[in-house]
Amino acid sequence: MLKPIKTEKEYDDALAHVYELMQTDIVEGSAISDELEILSLLIKEYEQVHYPVSYPNPIEAIKFRMEQMNLSENELSDLLGTRSRKSEVLSGKRKLSLSMIRKLTDILHIPAEVLIQAY
Repeated sequence: MLKPIKTEKEYDDALAHVYELMQTDIVEGSAISDELEILSLLIKEYEQVHYPVSYPNPIEAIKFRMEQMNLSENELSDLLGTRSRKSEVLSGKRKLSLSMIRKLTDILHIPAEVLIQAY
Protein backbone atom coordinates (compact mmCIF):
# COMPACT_ATOMS: atom_id res chain seq x y z
CA MET A 1 0.00 0.00 0.00
CA LEU A 2 1.32 3.42 -0.92
CA LYS A 3 1.86 5.95 1.85
CA PRO A 4 3.70 9.24 2.31
CA ILE A 5 7.49 9.02 2.37
CA LYS A 6 8.78 10.26 5.73
CA THR A 7 12.31 8.89 6.16
CA GLU A 8 15.44 8.55 4.08
CA LYS A 9 15.08 4.76 4.18
CA GLU A 10 11.53 4.96 2.85
CA TYR A 11 12.81 7.31 0.15
CA ASP A 12 15.58 4.89 -0.85
CA ASP A 13 13.11 1.99 -0.88
CA ALA A 14 10.69 3.99 -3.03
CA LEU A 15 13.44 4.81 -5.53
CA ALA A 16 14.42 1.15 -5.71
CA HIS A 17 10.80 0.13 -6.25
CA VAL A 18 10.36 2.72 -9.02
CA TYR A 19 13.46 1.32 -10.70
CA GLU A 20 12.00 -2.18 -10.52
CA LEU A 21 8.67 -1.03 -11.94
CA MET A 22 10.39 0.77 -14.81
CA GLN A 23 12.17 -2.44 -15.84
CA THR A 24 8.81 -4.03 -16.72
CA ASP A 25 6.57 -3.51 -19.72
CA ILE A 26 4.05 -1.11 -18.28
CA VAL A 27 0.64 -0.87 -19.90
CA GLU A 28 -0.86 2.59 -19.69
CA GLY A 29 -3.86 2.67 -17.40
CA SER A 30 -2.88 -0.52 -15.58
CA ALA A 31 -2.54 -0.88 -11.81
CA ILE A 32 1.26 -0.92 -12.18
CA SER A 33 1.13 2.26 -14.25
CA ASP A 34 -1.00 3.94 -11.58
CA GLU A 35 1.34 2.73 -8.82
CA LEU A 36 4.35 4.11 -10.67
CA GLU A 37 2.68 7.47 -11.19
CA ILE A 38 1.60 7.83 -7.55
CA LEU A 39 4.96 6.66 -6.24
CA SER A 40 6.69 9.19 -8.49
CA LEU A 41 4.53 11.96 -7.05
CA LEU A 42 5.37 10.88 -3.50
CA ILE A 43 9.09 10.85 -4.33
CA LYS A 44 8.84 14.28 -5.95
CA GLU A 45 7.15 15.70 -2.86
CA TYR A 46 9.82 14.23 -0.57
CA GLU A 47 12.60 15.62 -2.76
CA GLN A 48 11.07 19.10 -2.88
CA VAL A 49 11.06 19.22 0.93
CA HIS A 50 14.40 17.50 1.65
CA TYR A 51 16.47 18.33 -1.45
CA PRO A 52 15.24 21.72 -2.67
CA VAL A 53 16.86 23.04 -5.82
CA SER A 54 17.43 26.77 -5.91
CA TYR A 55 16.85 28.82 -9.02
CA PRO A 56 19.88 29.87 -11.07
CA ASN A 57 21.12 33.44 -11.12
CA PRO A 58 18.95 35.39 -13.61
CA ILE A 59 21.89 36.61 -15.68
CA GLU A 60 23.42 33.13 -15.83
CA ALA A 61 20.02 31.75 -16.87
CA ILE A 62 19.82 34.25 -19.73
CA LYS A 63 23.34 33.43 -20.91
CA PHE A 64 22.68 29.69 -20.67
CA ARG A 65 19.41 29.96 -22.60
CA MET A 66 21.07 32.11 -25.29
CA GLU A 67 23.71 29.40 -25.70
CA GLN A 68 21.06 26.67 -25.88
CA MET A 69 19.13 28.56 -28.56
CA ASN A 70 22.25 29.69 -30.45
CA LEU A 71 21.25 33.33 -29.99
CA SER A 72 23.81 36.04 -30.55
CA GLU A 73 24.23 39.02 -28.28
CA ASN A 74 22.88 41.15 -31.14
CA GLU A 75 19.63 39.18 -31.02
CA LEU A 76 19.46 39.73 -27.27
CA SER A 77 20.06 43.47 -27.88
CA ASP A 78 17.05 43.49 -30.21
CA LEU A 79 15.01 41.75 -27.53
CA LEU A 80 16.03 44.12 -24.72
CA GLY A 81 16.01 47.29 -26.82
CA THR A 82 19.61 48.45 -27.35
CA ARG A 83 23.19 47.17 -27.25
CA SER A 84 24.02 49.32 -24.24
CA ARG A 85 20.99 48.02 -22.33
CA LYS A 86 21.98 44.44 -23.16
CA SER A 87 25.54 45.08 -21.97
CA GLU A 88 24.33 46.70 -18.75
CA VAL A 89 21.98 43.80 -18.03
CA LEU A 90 24.56 41.09 -18.74
CA SER A 91 27.19 42.87 -16.63
CA GLY A 92 24.74 43.29 -13.73
CA LYS A 93 24.80 47.10 -13.87
CA ARG A 94 21.12 47.27 -14.85
CA LYS A 95 18.33 45.28 -13.27
CA LEU A 96 15.74 43.62 -15.44
CA SER A 97 12.57 45.63 -15.88
CA LEU A 98 9.11 44.10 -15.91
CA SER A 99 8.87 44.46 -19.68
CA MET A 100 12.27 42.78 -20.13
CA ILE A 101 11.20 39.91 -17.87
CA ARG A 102 8.02 39.47 -19.90
CA LYS A 103 9.95 39.38 -23.19
CA LEU A 104 12.55 36.96 -21.84
CA THR A 105 9.82 34.71 -20.49
CA ASP A 106 7.80 34.79 -23.72
CA ILE A 107 10.66 34.46 -26.20
CA LEU A 108 13.42 32.61 -24.34
CA HIS A 109 10.98 30.63 -22.17
CA ILE A 110 12.86 31.42 -18.96
CA PRO A 111 10.42 31.16 -16.04
CA ALA A 112 9.55 34.50 -14.50
CA GLU A 113 10.36 33.01 -11.07
CA VAL A 114 13.99 32.80 -12.16
CA LEU A 115 14.15 36.31 -13.59
CA ILE A 116 12.49 38.16 -10.68
CA GLN A 117 15.01 36.99 -8.10
CA ALA A 118 17.35 39.44 -6.43
CA TYR A 119 20.85 39.32 -7.88
